[in-house]
Formats: sequence, structure tokens, C-alpha cells
Amino acid sequence: MHKYTAEELVPHSGNMSLLDEVISVGEEQLQAKLRVRDDGIFSRNGRVPAYVGIEYMAQSIAAFSGYHAKEQGKDVRLGFLLGTRKFLSNIESYCCGEELTIDVQRILQAENGMATFECVITGSSIEQSARLNVYQPDNVEQYLKERN
Repeated sequence: MHKYTAEELVPHSGNMSLLDEVISVGEEQLQAKLRVRDDGIFSRNGRVPAYVGIEYMAQSIAAFSGYHAKEQGKDVRLGFLLGTRKFLSNIESYCCGEELTIDVQRILQAENGMATFECVITGSSIEQSARLNVYQPDNVEQYLKERN
């Protein structure tokens, strides 16, 4: 899966762009990889808190959405993480330099832009999982304006 780079699929930049590579994409799933960075905004003394895995999962979902948008000739759009359920982790923090694989599987998609994904992160002796609820409005600007 080298059709698009992670940067082309996820509307983040700089230190907030965390995925290194999208490995594969299907109709309902995506697999991505990253190396835990020591130069990012989350690292402290060579470690990154395990809860940052939720952001890794969210960016993988964004890549899934971005891929399918591009395949339909549409622009990559912003989305929002609404909530996380059942976050399980066998670690308290990642060691910088560790390589992680993130798998996301869409299990529900509503017509109004809300979706639910099952997510799993694996690495050397690392197992994390969560269910993420996300929302991608048709018009982000209007959605944000209505919230202010």
C-alpha cells in the first residue's frame, strides 16, 4: 500500500503527524506503522505515555477516512474523536524507538458522519486495544462555528 503517504491521508502536520506509513487499506480496515519518536511533543526522558496510543489509533482512523476520500476524488477532511471506550493497555509507557503496528476496523458507520472503530496496537511485548467513536461532519467550518 504505497499509493499515498501517511502525510497525504492525515490532516495533521509537524510534530502532530505521528504515523510513518500506511501498510494496507481495505473496505473496512487499515493497518499503519510508526516508530515512537523522541522528538515529538509527547516524549519525556525517552518515554511516551501509553495513553498517546489513543492518538495513534485516531490518526490511523483519519488515514482510513483520508484514503477513502481520495479514492472517491474528494478532499481529505478533518474529523473529531468523540470518545474512547474499553481502552486496555499492558504498558504504562512506550520506549522511544519502538515500532508499533496499528490496526483499525470500522464496525459502524452512520449516515450523519459518526462511526465506531475497533483498534489494536501491537509491538514488542505491547498490546493495546480500544473502541473509538469519531465524527466527520460534511462541513467542518460550519460545525465549528455552531459550537462557538
